[in-house]
Amino acid sequence: MENIYETGLEFIRWLQTTWPQLQGFFLGVSSLGREEFYLVILTLVYWCINKKAGRMMGYLLFFAVVVNTMLKHALRQPRPFWIDPQVGLEKTGGYGIPSGHTQYATALYFLVAYLIGGFWIWLAAGILVLLMALSRIYLGAHFPQDVLGGFLVGGILLALVILWDRRIVKRFKKRILGQRMFIALMVVFVLCVIYLIMLFLIGEPNLSVPWASYIPEAELASYKEMSSGIGILLGFSVGIVLENSRIRFRADGPIGKRIVRYLVGIITTVVVWQGFGMIVPDDPLSLVLPLRFIQYFLLAFWAAYYAPWLFVRLRLADTDPEPEMSLRL
Repeated sequence: MENIYETGLEFIRWLQTTWPQLQGFFLGVSSLGREEFYLVILTLVYWCINKKAGRMMGYLLFFAVVVNTMLKHALRQPRPFWIDPQVGLEKTGGYGIPSGHTQYATALYFLVAYLIGGFWIWLAAGILVLLMALSRIYLGAHFPQDVLGGFLVGGILLALVILWDRRIVKRFKKRILGQRMFIALMVVFVLCVIYLIMLFLIGEPNLSVPWASYIPEAELASYKEMSSGIGILLGFSVGIVLENSRIRFRADGPIGKRIVRYLVGIITTVVVWQGFGMIVPDDPLSLVLPLRFIQYFLLAFWAAYYAPWLFVRLRLADTDPEPEMSLRL
């Protein structure tokens, strides 16, 4: 592994010394992978552009966050700047492989290409994914194998979502509310069980490696990310199931209503997110983890369910008729 790390570091050093003028550009590209950016875009699509696309993008992203955190914690691989601090142009927490930025970009950008279609859309998605992957390498946040892992995992998750969209979703929507809610809850429950089993199997981290000083912070980051990931996935899953059954808002309508709808929704979302975040302490962990879970659960549940409810009540959005239900499994 040391040879692989050194080869990766040599490539990073070559990129940084050959094109130092690209640091600002790649910092900008990398910022498109921040949770704030996804929060703004996902709510815009879900509330104001295309409800189906917003649901698919949100669920795919939040599911990908949980999977990424599990894999990073299980593999416990270093980041480049853990070995050579001089290459770290952007410091970030957590373990290395797979690259979350690359994984999320692969899944979401190609999902948009799948939904819209067309050669140029697919080409643009591919270019954006490559730029995101290259930015993570250039900034010293990930090794080349990290971004390859992110691309692979993102592609697998995207394939599962496309399979769901083509083969299963129509039958799922016809199930009664209790059945749909049970499936949504079971997915999150199974992920939690897998994570707990994984923690038991991998045991304590190896503190004899050269980058051992970074491990305690990475372990803490993994627990925090898993807590928030499970919270936001559960909140969004429950929210979209309830919304589809009880509200059924429409994302179309006059442009003026869409603008007001988005402003009302995003302002309240930021208040919920940041306001609750202000009361989450840094320690002890036994208090931090449940509070982060609640914070992100409320954030996702508000965005998926209560924001559409508010839009309908304020007459900022119309509703669809109640869908046909079935008791067949």
